Formats: sequence, C-alpha cells, structure tokens
Amino acid sequence: MSNISELELQNLRHLIGGFDTSHCKMQAYAEDAQDPKIKQFFEKGAKSALENKQQLMKFLQ
Repeated sequence: MSNISELELQNLRHLIGGFDTSHCKMQAYAEDAQDPKIKQFFEKGAKSALENKQQLMKFLQ
C-alpha cells in the first residue's frame, strides 16, 4: 500500500462512515417494510452500502 496523506485518510473516514450509516438505515427500513418490493429495494441498497464500505476499508490495510 502506498502512503496516503492525512487529507485522504480523513476523506476515507468520512466516506466509510457515510456508507456505514446508509447500510444501517437501509437495513432498518428493510426490516420495517411491508411491501416485498420496497423491502427488496432497501435490502439491495443496504448490501451495496456494506460492499462499498468494505471496499474502502481495504485502503486502510
């Protein structure tokens, strides 16, 4: 891994936090949804947010 600047590290932290928040909210919305299509929509969004977060976390390893 190449060295990243403090600004890049702060940006990663901000993005990771945002995706984590999105994942948690969409998961909660999916749990509360009654309509199967809406539930599926939020589950897909939650999965995508989690995958994006995990991808960004790789930059910190």
